[in-house]
Order: sequence, then C-alpha cells, then structure tokens
Amino acid sequence: MKKRKKRKFKKRYWLLIDLAVAIVIFALLLYKPARYKPAVVGPAGNNQGQVSPYLTHELLPQLHNGAQREEPFELVVTQNGINEIIAWSKWPKESEGIRFSAPVVFFAPESIEVMGTANIKGVDLVITAVVEPRLDEEGLLNLRVAKVKIGAMNITPIARMMAKRMYAQRLATMPIDTEDLRTQIAGSLLNDEPFKPVFDIADIFENENKKLRIEKITIQEEKLILRLVPAS
Repeated sequence: MKKRKKRKFKKRYWLLIDLAVAIVIFALLLYKPARYKPAVVGPAGNNQGQVSPYLTHELLPQLHNGAQREEPFELVVTQNGINEIIAWSKWPKESEGIRFSAPVVFFAPESIEVMGTANIKGVDLVITAVVEPRLDEEGLLNLRVAKVKIGAMNITPIARMMAKRMYAQRLATMPIDTEDLRTQIAGSLLNDEPFKPVFDIADIFENENKKLRIEKITIQEEKLILRLVPAS
C-alpha cells in the first residue's frame, strides 16, 4: 500500500511539473512586447492604392537627387518613416495558411529589429527577428539574422534550420533567378549568403540608367544611414 501511494504521489508530482512547464511555455509564446505597437494606417486606408507620403516626398527624392550628382552620398532612413511605408502597404498578408499583420521596425545601434504578428489557426503570436547587416572586406553584404523569438521564447537555432531547409527546397523545386536582388536578399536572410549590394535605380525611376552600390551601413537609434556610390 505504501509503495502504491508513493507511486501515485510521484505520478501526480511529475504531472504537476509537466503542467507547470506547459503553462510557462504557453505564456512565453503568447507574450507581447510592450513596445510592439503597429503603426496606425493613414486616413485613406491601405487598401486603396495609396502610397506613403514619406516614401514619395522624402525618401525617393533623396535617392533620385543623390544619384543625379553621380558621386557618393548618404541616404538617411528614419524609423518613423520606414514604419509609415510599412503601414501604408497592404496588410495582412497570407502564406501557407499563416496570416501576417503589419510589422514594426526598430533601428538600434548595429542592428535592425522587426516585430510582427503571425496568426496561426486563430492564435496570434508576436514574432521578433533581429538582423545585423554586415559588409565584408570585399564589399559583399550579409543580412545575418542574429535572433528569432516567438513571444519571449528564443527559437533562433530552430528558425535557422527551418530557413535553410526552406531555401534549399525553393532552389530545388522552383526556377529562381539567382542574379535578382530580391533573391539575393532572401538567400542572405535565410541562408547567410553574402551578395553584391548593387541595385539599378531604373527599377524605381523610369528613364534612369544608373546603378548604385552600398558602400557603408550605419545604424543608429531610430535611424539607418546608407552610403551609396555610383557603380558601373
């Protein structure tokens, strides 16, 4: 009888421990950072083809005027400005059954932090990714993902493994232009592949045929500064 009572006690004891662990994990996954506050969309709404005033009145003129001078210049991107551009885009977006809501970007010294909500089967989870852009000695850019969290739980090793597997599957099953800048950015984020940070402004402005290269990246509190130089 005493042995049976001890066994029952041990089972209940471990059951309570398992339950406590499950509750803690669940709480960590559902945690919402206090500073995660998605930007409010402008009065026109983001489903009517509207474009962010910051993009059209400040950022693009900066880029166009700098490129016209055909000499090195700095492109300054503010945290508030990039979040306005995001907020005026069309949200939410869906991929493979997961519904993503508008993310929020934070600029901190030497890193970019992105937070967004992923709705999985009716449950909202806040995903946080910390990206550390780095230029190597050859001028190649790598957008290293330093940390990934769901709520307050760090899932970086699992996220890296899944990202590499997903990237390899995409390359194996779909025709992908590896010279396309968007593909190179995805390869850097998902598979730590550095790439040449050169882009043609003809993709942005009609009747322009100039290429720019990112020579230096400076990330400060609430500000991103790109030093751009003409590229042949």
